[in-house]
Amino acid sequence: MSSEAADTVVAARGLIKRYSGNAVVNGVDLTVRRGECFALLGPNGAGKTTTLRMLLGLTPPSAGRITVLGHDIPADARGMRRRAGVVPQFDNLDPDFTVAENLITYASFFGIPARAMRRRLPDLLAFAELTQRADAPLQALSGGMKRRLTLARTLVNDPELLVLDEPTTGLDPQARQHIWQRLHGLQREGRTLVLTTHYMEEAERLCDRAAVMDAGRIVACDAPAGLIRTHIEPHVVELRGEQARAWHERAPKADVRALRVEQVGETVLIYGRDRNTVLTRVEAVMGERYLYRPANLEDVFLKLTGRDLRD
Repeated sequence: MSSEAADTVVAARGLIKRYSGNAVVNGVDLTVRRGECFALLGPNGAGKTTTLRMLLGLTPPSAGRITVLGHDIPADARGMRRRAGVVPQFDNLDPDFTVAENLITYASFFGIPARAMRRRLPDLLAFAELTQRADAPLQALSGGMKRRLTLARTLVNDPELLVLDEPTTGLDPQARQHIWQRLHGLQREGRTLVLTTHYMEEAERLCDRAAVMDAGRIVACDAPAGLIRTHIEPHVVELRGEQARAWHERAPKADVRALRVEQVGETVLIYGRDRNTVLTRVEAVMGERYLYRPANLEDVFLKLTGRDLRD
């Protein structure tokens, strides 16, 4: 086996999935390297979850080839899943079990004896910061606690690969920060992470690389900083409400060359390549009444996939 092959955890080539003749995933090529955190980004209906399901062997592809951890998928999906862990979008913990019982019972699905699992239990509870809640019923847990328990449960088989579908959706900022810290720790241990998220800040903070999907295709793939550098102007000014209306009244009489302007509802977004040029020309129109910020991954995402709502 070549070093490149040994370093590849996920490889998909020409991946297609059709439903009723409609390709919801349409020619995806994807490589995830060992030890990296990789994000699939895209609006609703872009094909992210379908792609994850195909990688996990839960949905058979209409065409293409997939290998995960060296296993051909879907033919050897069961062998792959013994070495992987999955955090679903919605927690599917057993409501009839306590915190500890959820972990012990889940371990039995992998053939891990209860005695061996009980030895590991303190570490998993500490990972989830639920040591004092081991005997608590599920109904006594907050949403953040349940999400931490789901993540801890995913580790019972000591997986090499973790697949996380929107791991922090619905969590408050404190709970989200906690999950991020735990995911960083898992990556430092050498595990590979593949996740979907609608939080662009999450992808920027966690991921080594991100692929942006739209209409079943990957339209861009790079490190977050690389996506920003390649696809968007680096400097942004935001004008809202009265500021936006003042811009429209005054800008036609001013020099706004080298600026790209977008109208989003009552907000005006002004993009430019050179910071001084952006600020000088905006200040000539607005004075100091504006918000300046560096461009981010959300700017890239919206430029590549559009601003129309997706249901």
